[in-house]
Order: sequence, then C-alpha cells, then structure tokens
Amino acid sequence: MKYAIKVEVLDVKAKTFAFSSQKTMYGGKKVAKGDTIFVFASENEGGVGLIARGVIVAAEPVARKLGVVRQTPRVSVVIKRTGVAKQALGRNNLKLFSDWDDGRPETELNFKFYRQATNKIVGISDEAAAYLDAFF
Repeated sequence: MKYAIKVEVLDVKAKTFAFSSQKTMYGGKKVAKGDTIFVFASENEGGVGLIARGVIVAAEPVARKLGVVRQTPRVSVVIKRTGVAKQALGRNNLKLFSDWDDGRPETELNFKFYRQATNKIVGISDEAAAYLDAFF
C-alpha cells in the first residue's frame, strides 16, 4: 500500500522529514519502513499542499494513553525525500472533486485529506498513487 501525509512542514527543502505522533486514518496506521509516501505541507499551517514523494525509513506506533476509551492510532515516521513536486496540488485544486462515489483519485484525496481539516497519515489506492506520481 502507498500512503500520503498532510502535516506541518517546517523545511520544505529538507532531504529527510521526521514527524512525531501523527494521527492516522484510512489504513494509515499500517505505514511501515520501505513504503512510499507523498508529503503534503498542510495549508492549515501555511503550507502549499503536495511538496514531496519519499520512502519511509522508520515508522513506530505511538502507545495509546491509559484510561482514554476512543483514541485515533498515532505513528511517528521518518521519511527520506525521493522527489520534489514539480506542480502544485492542494486544497484549491481538489475541492471541486466532491462527488464521493465517482471513483476519481482526486476525489479520494479530497475526501481523505480535506473533508476533515486535521493533519494525518492515510492509506491511498494505487490509482491515487499513480495520479500523484504524475506531479513528479
């Protein structure tokens, strides 16, 4: 499976990204060393959307807190950048794709990232990964 992460990125030109205790949804908790991941700099924190493609070099689940019944699984990841996006892709590009049942990769990304504004790691389909690959 391939993944995407929407997160605050402090240095968009970094060769390696480290993100601690990231929320996971849509299969994101299964992210593991060697997996491909697409990095979106969160617009909520002043980012521009898709900035990089990378490979997971470390992934570690974060222990759940005792006494808290409902918890979203969290994972800490280290990503080695393997590509820089050559074209913009963010909320403004994807918000037009809101027919949740149309099967388009743009709609999948809009649904998983922007229907809820929270930053997160998500699993993505092969079609969405191929769509994102075209930006590199």
